[in-house]
Amino acid sequence: MNVVNKKILFIVTQSEFGGAQRYIFEIVSNLDKQKYEILVAAGEGDGELFKKILNTRHKIENTPTRTVKLKWLKRTPYPLRLIFSISEIFNLLKRERPDILFLCSTTAGLLGSVSGYLYKTLTKHKIQIIYRIGGWSFNDPRPSFVNTLLLWLEKLTAPLKDKIIVNSEFDKEIAIKNRICHPEKLIKIYNGIAPEKLEFLLKEEAKKFLFKDNAKYQIQDTKYLIGCIANFYKTKGLEYLIKAANILNTGFKFQVSDFKILVIGDGKERENLESLIKEYNLNDKVFLMGRIPNAHKYLKAFDMLVLPSLKEGFPWIILEAMASETPIIATKVGAVPEIIKDQKDGMLIEFKNPQELAEKIMKLIQDSGLSQKLKTQAREKLKDFSLQKMVQETEKLF
Repeated sequence: MNVVNKKILFIVTQSEFGGAQRYIFEIVSNLDKQKYEILVAAGEGDGELFKKILNTRHKIENTPTRTVKLKWLKRTPYPLRLIFSISEIFNLLKRERPDILFLCSTTAGLLGSVSGYLYKTLTKHKIQIIYRIGGWSFNDPRPSFVNTLLLWLEKLTAPLKDKIIVNSEFDKEIAIKNRICHPEKLIKIYNGIAPEKLEFLLKEEAKKFLFKDNAKYQIQDTKYLIGCIANFYKTKGLEYLIKAANILNTGFKFQVSDFKILVIGDGKERENLESLIKEYNLNDKVFLMGRIPNAHKYLKAFDMLVLPSLKEGFPWIILEAMASETPIIATKVGAVPEIIKDQKDGMLIEFKNPQELAEKIMKLIQDSGLSQKLKTQAREKLKDFSLQKMVQETEKLF
């Protein structure tokens, strides 16, 4: 008979599968099921996080893991919705009485910490509040007054949290510089993967799916295939990838005419991205593929992976590309320079710079020796970012 020592309630703002949701999934899947009862709650989204957790749960007998859909938790909490969301989380805490409240993502962290504080104060029940942030939201590309407000909300709610996890030295230094909390409250835990557990299709098999078997898009094969896997948010900088494609198509003396860019993902920026593709007449060059389950499986189809983000925490797709031995071009944001070194494990560029991005893509196309060196050394670097280490360092906080 299992003896559960602690109950953990994870809360994340959205139920679609992104970086924060990946972290929760990996922790939930790898914690000792005999020691913890786990409840995962999330707000808006397509529910992919819940599906992945429940699918994993069914493979393990007697796994005490449950999921809860939160009606009022949204990425943008308008005043009335904000009050309802705090109340909803408070009532969930009263009903479940967890030992640990584990908050992931900005909105969940802000509202959840208020609910947790009210719960502790009014019920006198001891509960540990942990906040894990994958990139501070006040660095997002939005009006400065909004980011100033978000910074102050982080500072005001930090005393309500017992520990704050960041996944990069970059974000740790930002927190210290902005005096969000005492440095001792900050815990740096890098994301980690288990490369041996990842399944990748071989290059030709992966290309066959993307070009022929994927019924949504019928794409002809091409000599150079450039990939990007990202949700369609402003922070992902996808407009600069499209602008780089235009430069590749028209701006070089020796043009690279035989290339295609496949962007796997979806989101609110789709309409804007489609308009940009049409404006540059790139309908036969850049394809927005939509969400594809387990997108990492198709990485070997690409001659390179590009991540043109304006802001990142610690992108999982970088680790997956390293594991698949796919050369990487990424912007110098968030933890990316802590993961790969320019010209050694990958290629780094400034964000919002489509010209530099186009030049680096050209360089990888033209220099097969460099491409081989980058992917070989990146695969070796992966040992610094293990899933086991990430889980162990997280569990030390419980």
